[in-house]
Amino acid sequence: MIYRSFQDLRLSGLGLGMMRLPTLEGNDAQIDETLTEKMIDYAYTHGINYFDTAWGYHAGNSELMAGKFLSRYPRESYYLASKFPGYDNSNMPKVKEIFERQLEKCQTPYFDFYLFHNVYEGNIDDYLDPKFGILDYLLEQKKNGRIKHLGFSLHGSVEVLKRFLDAYGEHMEFCQIQLNYMDWHFQDSETKACILTEHGIPVWVMEPLRGGKLAKAGEEMAAQLQTMRPDETVPAWAFRFLQSIPGVTMVLSGMSNMEQLQENIATWESDRPLTEGEREKLLALADEEAKKAGVPCTACHYCTTHCPRGLPIPEILAFYNEHKLTGGGFIPAMGIQSLPEPKRPSACIGCRSCEQVCPQQIKISEVMTDFSALLKL
Repeated sequence: MIYRSFQDLRLSGLGLGMMRLPTLEGNDAQIDETLTEKMIDYAYTHGINYFDTAWGYHAGNSELMAGKFLSRYPRESYYLASKFPGYDNSNMPKVKEIFERQLEKCQTPYFDFYLFHNVYEGNIDDYLDPKFGILDYLLEQKKNGRIKHLGFSLHGSVEVLKRFLDAYGEHMEFCQIQLNYMDWHFQDSETKACILTEHGIPVWVMEPLRGGKLAKAGEEMAAQLQTMRPDETVPAWAFRFLQSIPGVTMVLSGMSNMEQLQENIATWESDRPLTEGEREKLLALADEEAKKAGVPCTACHYCTTHCPRGLPIPEILAFYNEHKLTGGGFIPAMGIQSLPEPKRPSACIGCRSCEQVCPQQIKISEVMTDFSALLKL
């Protein structure tokens, strides 16, 4: 395992993101505990020492798994990260209540890393509003040793990043952003990474494989990648790209089965950053693919907890992107037709509750309307 230096710590280059743990029967709230235990054990014994969970992952059950399975190890032998769930603005007055509950769920006296979760256009005003006292409370916990390092995750625009740094930057030790070769230009991750580097803030990476989408590639793209590096797998290209970006300290990957975990750990046994020529070629291929894409959903499932109709929104958006990418095809229509009528895009009532918590700021209601019209369902 490759390790990176952060202050006086030695962090594994690859961290285990606990947002996509294995589930039972596809139910995001029902974690497969047997397989999760095996995966955490494998990660720990094969060099991963950074574990990332959050209040909202797996409908609140991810933190419970972190507590249940990591507490078996000496507390000083691993680093645990969690986050204040400001993606839901109704949580803003509850920072103390939520933080105390998170410590209980994770069975720990402290968090090594704690983040303002999902800073974006929809919550920046509340995050910065002194009446909620969020920063003051978290700094107090840091002073008391219950938070070792304080940072934030960002899904907002460059302007939101600048505004947050202007207000709280002096207190931020790291920042977690969605960074991968597809989003380098598509979501302007390049500019965000540069701004953080200019501020001396190390970069934590989420969605290195863009929700698993970069683990595969079209035949043409895969062929070109293999020509450049015959011994490299398609998923490994995403990690090699990140190994070549200055400022990247931690790369989190949400792995949902043992095969993914083993393959990714094997990749991180070596440091093989891309050459300038390889990087330019990869980004050119990614830009071409991005032009075909639909919406930047990463299947985080925040939306599903706020949908009054209980629509399987990430699944629908995946079919929508497939439709856009392929120009139609039978898979999207077949997939939507397999859903009960009350769970199809046409069942959306346009309340926009889901959009209030979407980290990607997708206009989900508009997509539902568009998709219904495209499929005539």
